[in-house]
Amino acid sequence: MRLCICFVLLSIVLYASADNPFSSGIKFVRDAAGGARDMWRAYRDMREANYIGADKYFHARGNYDAARRGPGGAWAAKVISDAREGWQSRVSGRGAEDTRLDQEANEWGRRGGDPNRFRPAGLPNKY
Repeated sequence: MRLCICFVLLSIVLYASADNPFSSGIKFVRDAAGGARDMWRAYRDMREANYIGADKYFHARGNYDAARRGPGGAWAAKVISDAREGWQSRVSGRGAEDTRLDQEANEWGRRGGDPNRFRPAGLPNKY
């Protein structure tokens, strides 16, 4: 009987620590939610800073922070970035070139590139 209980407990521990689809799915969703928060934080900071020429930096930073969480965060960053750029290009009238440059900054951040590449001179250190 004790051997059976030990076998069951060992099986439970092994199953819980294994890379199973259920735990992977939960991690993906958790990373996606965290990535969405990272994107929101970058957007909020961009609005607060209200600094001319800093939007590419905040695009790259939001995508960078989200993608560092894992596949779920990278997915959330891509979905949010694509949706925002699609909407903004239709509404703001800023043009295809600006949208292309924003998407370049988004991709740079998602690939792990340093967001400071897009940081404008004079942007407060708070950001």
